[in-house]
Amino acid sequence: MKIKDTRSLCPVCFKSLDAEVFEEDGKIWIQKECDEHGVFKNTYWSDAEFYKKMQKFVPSNTAVENPIVNKEGGCPHSCGLCKDHNTTTVLGLIDVTNRCNLRCPVCFANAAVSGRLYEPTQDEIRDMLKNLRSLKPHPTSAIQYAGGEPTVRKDLVDLVKMAKEEGFTHVQIATNGLRLARKPEWVKELREAGLNTVYLAFDGTTPEPYIHNRGKDLLPQKIQAIENCRAVGLGVVLVPTLVKGVNDHQVGDILKFAFDNRDIIYGVNFQPVSFAGRTPSDEVEELRVTIPDFINLVQEQTDNQVTVADFYPPSSVEAVSNFVQAMNDGKPTVNLNCHEHCGTATYVFLDKDEDGNEKYVPITQFIDVDGFFEAMDEYADKINDGGFGIKSRVLAKAAKDIPSLIDKDAKPEDLELTKILLKVFKERFYDALGDFSKDSMLVSCMHFMDPFNFDEHRVQNCVIHYATPDGRIIPFCTMNSIYREGVEEQFSTPLKSKKE
Repeated sequence: MKIKDTRSLCPVCFKSLDAEVFEEDGKIWIQKECDEHGVFKNTYWSDAEFYKKMQKFVPSNTAVENPIVNKEGGCPHSCGLCKDHNTTTVLGLIDVTNRCNLRCPVCFANAAVSGRLYEPTQDEIRDMLKNLRSLKPHPTSAIQYAGGEPTVRKDLVDLVKMAKEEGFTHVQIATNGLRLARKPEWVKELREAGLNTVYLAFDGTTPEPYIHNRGKDLLPQKIQAIENCRAVGLGVVLVPTLVKGVNDHQVGDILKFAFDNRDIIYGVNFQPVSFAGRTPSDEVEELRVTIPDFINLVQEQTDNQVTVADFYPPSSVEAVSNFVQAMNDGKPTVNLNCHEHCGTATYVFLDKDEDGNEKYVPITQFIDVDGFFEAMDEYADKINDGGFGIKSRVLAKAAKDIPSLIDKDAKPEDLELTKILLKVFKERFYDALGDFSKDSMLVSCMHFMDPFNFDEHRVQNCVIHYATPDGRIIPFCTMNSIYREGVEEQFSTPLKSKKE
């Protein structure tokens, strides 16, 4: 059964092609045909029913009011952003180097492979930060320094300070953690400079996944990096690259490790491996892990304590953003209006059963999540309609309504959820949401596309964008599927000409 028409890519020549997304045998597939390289049929989502459930949360559009490039040649071959992009940048990424102290086969970038060094100057990085902050209607508020391995840059502390100077409220680094493990005093410097989060690659709780994904056993260094972050109060999010047959059996173990260290680990963001030109097409289907595969692994490996029904797409929280925007007199706010099939997440709390054994309690088990989103939309509409003292009256109504959405019997002890939620609204979301996150674990999955499952519709609703030295802002999946090689070649030098 046909679901929709879209555009995709030939995974061999990267030509833009007409594609069809359709349902067959309980799965969602994407198929296209290249005149030169033939037909490609690949899994889009492995569960058609869950795919349809996510369609209930189609986001609204908040296009960039000041697009950077003109649309020429058709999407996705004119990214930068253009006027047809439907979202602003929620998380900006800047690759500060393509050097790395590892040579991982699953990585997007590696100077040793390309033979060229891509390492923007501080002036170029500041320009990229300014470019992200200049977006309208809402400047980018969160930035991630990535690579390569950003910690190989000796001036990373200065780059963190620079991001804060340019107005970013949230600064994080995506890292393998090796230097964080070796240099505890440097971790302190990063924290004092304003670093908010370490986005730590963490593939498992035993040596084997690291040997496969990273080439060596890195688990001791990962644990030491976490300890060094704990010592200075620097929050950590674990980022497992999920590969079928390598670490998909350790999803539950990774979650347990996160909860065992929940004083400093605030979330786990699983990322199924993306086949960005490194995997033969005949192996893709065998190795593919989709979002439904992930949530089924969670259900199986938590003994049904966290289930498929507990997960929602990031776009589902748009109702909360709309409420916050209404409270701010219509001033644009951060909106996770990414495509409904880009990812999935839930909040999970830890409680104890009658025998004193720890158990997972997803937020959906003690709060009516759908009812909560409906209430947020209702409150936003009331505020936007106006009236005397409308904000105070709406907050009073929320204080009365929200407790009715909470199942007191299922709620973990000492979790003052009503108070926390109201604090989120009254304090304009960011700081209070941080308090909320510390009482829970964000369990999420973001499935980045590759040329095999590339869907133009998803790209046009991407909210994670790379800034590049030429002034462009490029959606994540097009950057890694199409643009990375060209950007690095244009702004790099031969590796041997650069002294380390």
